[in-house]
Amino acid sequence: MCVPGCDAAVRRAMSRRGFVAGVASAAVFATQAQATRNFTAVVDLTHTLSPSFPTFFGMPGIALDRRYSLKKDGANVAWWHVLEHAGTHVDAPFHYSDTGATVEKIAAEQLVVPLAVIDVATKAARHADYQLSRQDLAEWEEKHGPLPDNCCVAMHSGWAQHATSARYAGKNSGTMHFPGIHPQAAEWLIKERRIAGLAVDTLSLDHGPSRDFRTHQLWLPSGRWGIENIANLDKVPASGATIVVGIPKVKDASGGPARIFALI
Repeated sequence: MCVPGCDAAVRRAMSRRGFVAGVASAAVFATQAQATRNFTAVVDLTHTLSPSFPTFFGMPGIALDRRYSLKKDGANVAWWHVLEHAGTHVDAPFHYSDTGATVEKIAAEQLVVPLAVIDVATKAARHADYQLSRQDLAEWEEKHGPLPDNCCVAMHSGWAQHATSARYAGKNSGTMHFPGIHPQAAEWLIKERRIAGLAVDTLSLDHGPSRDFRTHQLWLPSGRWGIENIANLDKVPASGATIVVGIPKVKDASGGPARIFALI
């Protein structure tokens, strides 16, 4: 709908003089936007969520009930039935603490932070149950300096490549096998560094055989978030990128599937 005066404004804008002025204004705006943009690439760190994507519980993480169609009803509309902890998703502190923040209470500034990628892919290829260690963190800091304040520490184990195969969950006689973050490394990060979140390219912050989920129990009740099933960490640098965590703002949720990006 056009407000009063709109038609006249459109006619002026479409005149030759108005068109030239509009192009010039657009060029200035684009130049200003480019000047303030401090990244050159965006990497999607998200797996596509579907009923076939592996979950920790072994059941489909999402189902779409398409109740309306464009042909029949004038629009395509589906009801989602989704597990909070399915696909590339965020664990809120509430997931392991009744007094911890639920998803909607995580501050926005804590979801756009520096990204530090710790590469343990070679070690994980030799040992499926590898746990990122305090030594791995020390070696990263020797190369890149101290971990940035309020960053996300991401474990790149190379496990994302197995997301479409049975090896991703690595079940063997009921026991899962995949890499995770050692509780001692998590505890050191809590005590010695200011870290906003952890991320892993596996089903869990804890490695597959864990029974006590000690990393979860330490990390989430400390007021920090975690990301599981992150993708494409091999496409981002070890340091210098920014992670953007776009999680749905759902009241009282303990987590939720997220669309996550790295700005490089």
